[in-house]
Amino acid sequence: MPLPDLRVLLFTGLALGASAFVLSAVFCATARRMAPRWGLLDRPGGHKGHKAPVPLGGGVAIWFSVLIVVGACGLAALWGGSLLPEAVARHVGGLRERSGEFAIILGLSTIVMVMGFIDDRVSLNWRPRLAIQMGCAAAVAMAGVRVTLFGPFAHPMVGGAVTVLWIVALTNAFNMLDNMDGLSASVGLIAAALFGAAQAAVGGLFSPAVLIIVVGALAGFLVHNHHPARLYMGDAGSNFLGFLLGSMTVAGAFFQEGAASPFGVLTPLLVMAVPLYDMTSVILIRISEGRSPFQADRRHFSHRLVARGLTPPRAVWTIDLVTLACGLGALLLHRLDAWGAGVVLAQTGCLLGVVAILELSGNNTERHLAQARLETADPPPSSIEAG
Repeated sequence: MPLPDLRVLLFTGLALGASAFVLSAVFCATARRMAPRWGLLDRPGGHKGHKAPVPLGGGVAIWFSVLIVVGACGLAALWGGSLLPEAVARHVGGLRERSGEFAIILGLSTIVMVMGFIDDRVSLNWRPRLAIQMGCAAAVAMAGVRVTLFGPFAHPMVGGAVTVLWIVALTNAFNMLDNMDGLSASVGLIAAALFGAAQAAVGGLFSPAVLIIVVGALAGFLVHNHHPARLYMGDAGSNFLGFLLGSMTVAGAFFQEGAASPFGVLTPLLVMAVPLYDMTSVILIRISEGRSPFQADRRHFSHRLVARGLTPPRAVWTIDLVTLACGLGALLLHRLDAWGAGVVLAQTGCLLGVVAILELSGNNTERHLAQARLETADPPPSSIEAG
């Protein structure tokens, strides 16, 4: 691609992200004022760590920001193509061809967002939530948006099943990750940026454009959500974010047709390694304790880091950095052979292994300190008298 055209496309992308940022920041400020009037408050108690009610509605602001900017892009592509820069207008035909596909994804993401909004108001049981998530994910697969697999797994039915599992897994991963100020939004921002960069590296334009809008909307929300948070995204936001990112990773391409390396398809796994680690580990902890895997608690990765002595902001920064470290290598997968891809995968495995070892060593340290406190404590009077 000629350098002048590349500059125009980069500027256009930055303009889309900046527009989403401004809209999201403004809508979030509005949500902070209006949420108490509508009863949209996350009240303290139970497993929650905040001490005072915090307004919800940030998720609706994120959704509305994405909707407006994407809608403006759609209108420009349909009716204003002649007014666009030549470097952008050249791709309008492709955008029009894929507009129906994204309309389906955005519509189903909206359904999931509405489900989360209702959950914020009346606290739905996990069964209808999971049923709606799986139904919407199945609709994405039936619309032809499926995971690309190779070899004996290339059958459309297998790709459809993996698509449903992937989208539902990411939806719940971001929902579970929304447990500390700025965490779900910052990880989502990093993931969206890495997904967009990886897809742009193999020639994609449609999905990266949508993802940079998501990045801008999340950055605008983080103005209000960083510690100490003045606004939460709620289940509306976390479900919308997870479902949209899951769908866009399936809709976008991470390798070039006919390219020698197909390993770019592993990019989503590496970028999402930390959220999937958190979801998997907390589900295993709950099951091992005989509880429902959907029962909220304070056993998440972020909570476990705080229990090791980190402050909540530093716990969030740690998870952000590990997410970024796992995902950066994924940007090279489309250019690597099997050995190179194996090295990148091993590096991600090592990062997660270090995290797991630190957590386990923390558990042992806590047990040793507790034992030392017991051994140095004065014996109770009854035991002295018994002697």
